[in-house]
Amino acid sequence: MSTLAQARQALDAVSALANQAIKTLAAQSSKDGKLAIGKMDEHQVVLYNLSYTMAEVAAARAALEFAEKRGLNAAAPTLEEKLAYTFSAETVHNFSARYYAYPHAIGIDQQAVMAMHTPDMMAFQASWMDPKVYSAIAREVAEKGRGGEYGLGDEHQMFRETFKKFAEDVVMPVAEKVHRHDLLIPEDIIQGVREMGCFGLSIPQRYGGFQDDAKPDNTAMVVVTEELSRGSLGVAGSLITRPEILSKAILKGGTEAQKEKWLPLLATGERMAGVAVTEPDYGSDVAAMKVAATKVEGGWHINGCKTWCTFAGYADSLMLLVRTHPDLALGHRGLSIVIAEKPRFTGHEFEYTQPEHGGKISGKAIGTIGYRGMHSYECHFDNYFVPDENLIGGEAGLGKGFYLQMEGFAGGRLQTAARANGVMQAAFEQALTYAQDRQVFGKPIFDYQITQWKLARMAMLIHAARQFTYAVAQLMDAHKGQMEASLVKLYASRMSEWVTREAVQIHGGMGYAEEYPVSRYFVDARVFSIFEGAEETLVLRVVARQLLEEALKAS
Repeated sequence: MSTLAQARQALDAVSALANQAIKTLAAQSSKDGKLAIGKMDEHQVVLYNLSYTMAEVAAARAALEFAEKRGLNAAAPTLEEKLAYTFSAETVHNFSARYYAYPHAIGIDQQAVMAMHTPDMMAFQASWMDPKVYSAIAREVAEKGRGGEYGLGDEHQMFRETFKKFAEDVVMPVAEKVHRHDLLIPEDIIQGVREMGCFGLSIPQRYGGFQDDAKPDNTAMVVVTEELSRGSLGVAGSLITRPEILSKAILKGGTEAQKEKWLPLLATGERMAGVAVTEPDYGSDVAAMKVAATKVEGGWHINGCKTWCTFAGYADSLMLLVRTHPDLALGHRGLSIVIAEKPRFTGHEFEYTQPEHGGKISGKAIGTIGYRGMHSYECHFDNYFVPDENLIGGEAGLGKGFYLQMEGFAGGRLQTAARANGVMQAAFEQALTYAQDRQVFGKPIFDYQITQWKLARMAMLIHAARQFTYAVAQLMDAHKGQMEASLVKLYASRMSEWVTREAVQIHGGMGYAEEYPVSRYFVDARVFSIFEGAEETLVLRVVARQLLEEALKAS
C-alpha cells in the first residue's frame, strides 16, 4: 500500500468513528426528532473535541490533496508530501488520545478505537512521527528557505508577490511603532490599500469591484489578506475584513438600489466600514441583543451600547445589528441590519451629534494587549438617526439581520484563517532565521533536535492551514462552504497560538522582549480564537450544532 493510501485510510478510519460519535450524540441531544440545545449542552466537552477533530481531518485532507498534485511522478517524496503525511499521522494520534478516555459517552467502545490501529496504521504513524523525520523536514526547510509550496496559479502568485512587497516595504517598517504606541494605521497604508484595489476584492465587477461577475474568486482575497497580515495584523491584515463582511451582507440581502449605492463606495475605499454586533452583556449570544432601533418618521432611532467595534473611530459607515422588533421572545428573528453613517475620527475617543436630528454617538477605544492599529471601540448610541434607505433589504430585511450577518461572517471567518496564516508565516520566518544564527553551547540552536522538531511542526501546521484555507475559498466560490469556513477559522486560530508561542520560545529571553517582532506576533495571534465568533461559541453553536442537525436529518 502506498503512503498516500495509508494516510487516506487512516483519515477515513478517524472520520468513520467521529461520524459514529456525532450520530450517537445527535440522538442523545434531540427531542421529538429535533435538536434540543439544553440536551446538546450536556455534551459540550465531547462536542468541542469532536468539532476540532473534524477541522483537523479536513485540514489533513486538504494537505494530502495538494501533496498528491505536487508529488506526481516524483522519484522521492516531496516536502509537501512529507508535511502532509506527518500531519495526517498526528491527526490519527490526536484522535485516539482525545477519545480513548471516554469512548462510551460517544457510542464508541474502546475496542473500536483500538481497532483503528491496524499494523498498517501503526506503521504509518510510527514512521511519520519519528523525531528523525521532523529533523529531516527541518533541514530541508532550512535548505530551501521555506515551508511547503503555496501552489498558486500565475494570477494569484502575482497578487502574492505584489502584496508581499507592499507588506515588506510599507507595512513592516512601521508595524512595531504602531504596536508599541497604540497608534492608528498610517494614512499612507490605507491609501496604498485603496489604490491597489483591496477593498473591492470580494465585490463583483458590475458594482465596481474586482470579482468576475460570472466567476467568484475568494482565493485572491485570501492571498492578499495573508500577505498583509504577515506584514502586520493590526496595521494592514484586517483592513479589508469589515468591508468584506458588510459587502457580503448587502450582496445577500440588500435591495438593488443599496447594492448600486454602497458596493462601489466600499470597493474603492471611499467609504470605510466598521462592524458593530457585540454588546457588553451579550458577546456571542446574538439572539439576546438589545440595542434598539425604534421606528420614527423617515427612519430609525438607535439606542444602546455596542462593544468591540473595530475601526469604529475611523470608519464612516457602521454595520449595526439592531433589534427592530421590541419583543425579546423573537430572539434573532427580531434583529435587522442598518448602516449608520458618521464622520471619521482619528483619536482614541470620539463624539458626534447629528446636526439635523440631534442624535448622538460616542466611542472610546478599548486597551488591548495586541491587534493594535485599528482600535476597537465601545460605542454608545443616543437616538442616533438612521434613514429608512439604510435598512439592509428595506422592509423585506426586517428580522433578517442575523442571517445576513452570518453570510458576512462566513467570509470574515475565512479571512480570519488567512490572517492567522500570515501571522504564523511571519513568526516561522523569524524563528527559522534566529535558530540558524543563535549559538548555544557551541553550536546554532537549529542543530538541536528539539528545535528541529518545533520548526518542522511549524512548517507542517502552516502548510495544512494554508491549503485548507485555499480549499474553503474554492468552496465559497461555488456558494458553499459556510461550515468549512467555521472549521478553518477554528483550526488556523488555534494553531497560530502554538506557532507564535514556539517562535517566542526559540528566541528565549529575546522573544519576551519587544526588540524582536515575535512578541507582537504572539499577542496578535491570541485574538483569532476570540473575534469573528469566540471559539467556544463557534464550536458549540455553529459547528457542533450543524453536525448534529445533519445527523438527525440523515437518520
